[in-house]
Amino acid sequence: MQAEIVSIGTELLLGEITDTNKVYIAQQLRAIGVDLIYCTTVGDNEARIAEVIDAALDRVDVVITTGGLGPTVDDVTREGIAAATDCPLEFHEWLYEEIGERFKRFRNRMSENNRRQAFAPRGARPISNPVGTAPIFILETDRGVVMTLPGVPKEMTYLMGNELIPYLKSALGSPAVIKIHVLRTAGIGESQIDERIGDLMTLSNPTVGLAAHPGHTDIRIAAKAGNEEEACGMIEPVAGEVRRRLGTFIYGTDDQTLADTVIGLLEQQNLRLAVIEAGTGGCVSEGIRAAEEHGVLESTVLLEAIADLEIDHGLELEKMALELANKAREGKPELIGAAAVQNSDFDPVTGQDAGVAIAIVGEKGRQSRRYDWLVTRNDTAGYVTNYTLSMLWRLLATGD
Repeated sequence: MQAEIVSIGTELLLGEITDTNKVYIAQQLRAIGVDLIYCTTVGDNEARIAEVIDAALDRVDVVITTGGLGPTVDDVTREGIAAATDCPLEFHEWLYEEIGERFKRFRNRMSENNRRQAFAPRGARPISNPVGTAPIFILETDRGVVMTLPGVPKEMTYLMGNELIPYLKSALGSPAVIKIHVLRTAGIGESQIDERIGDLMTLSNPTVGLAAHPGHTDIRIAAKAGNEEEACGMIEPVAGEVRRRLGTFIYGTDDQTLADTVIGLLEQQNLRLAVIEAGTGGCVSEGIRAAEEHGVLESTVLLEAIADLEIDHGLELEKMALELANKAREGKPELIGAAAVQNSDFDPVTGQDAGVAIAIVGEKGRQSRRYDWLVTRNDTAGYVTNYTLSMLWRLLATGD
């Protein structure tokens, strides 16, 4: 079974609110094995809503809408669905009375425009909304099923769990689940991963996909099966093959973070970390401190700019980072020294920083590299933190 989510509301198109409903619905569909194929957003316009619903029914089995079920003139989801399915709206007296009773319990006066909420397309099954005033409906057509949900998150989650999910489970017949397993990599780029496992990314079940982040890339393996055990059995050989090809670059799985992995290795090896940062705003130290629980961070030195450093300013940026990492370590074998240095020069036209250098020094060896990211200064914190953590992980895990 394939589905499409249609989020309705001009406020979504204007960026006034974030569509968290879409994320929640997607997660619930995944949990019962429904394949979400499309997500569409449309404003509060009857003709455009009808156009979107009509297109969705041409390509999926189930269309789930959110929003536009209120009493105001711009709440036209019902009208749009009626037009798309050629099912005129019909009034349901019992639903209107139920809405009125709910207003009485809320001790509010029901306006005449609330009458609009008691309409549903011909042939639809109206469903009460016990946590709000906007009823929903399920409309079965020859082309597919249209299901509505309110835009208010509290009402949406209740009706999704108590009405739509049971309906979908019944329609699915045999139970199904979609299981996801994530392998997390660092020290290798997205394109290099693609070169090594590109053939696996053409599989249909399980599927393999990539999600790139600053300094690390996730490999997502998703399997659809009758139960979780079966899905895990499908994932296992694919994950094993990915590990065979990329094992030295995989630092963790699922919810494990790069900071968690680095802290775990430091603790296992009875090491502590000393950090010196210049011009980075202390992002590396903050990233470690936010994740640690047992005090692996020995010391930090935060400087506003390179000019504050008591070292030879004639050094190249990468050599400067190496000298700082050595300085942080103070020759102690139980310490790993890390340094991140960001040049204060900045090109406001291209948004490119003049340079960032990162260095790691420990008993196992040393690593250093200069980066010139074409990103704004505000965005460099994530890059600096993750690339530093990646270099730390590589040195601690492999010694190179």
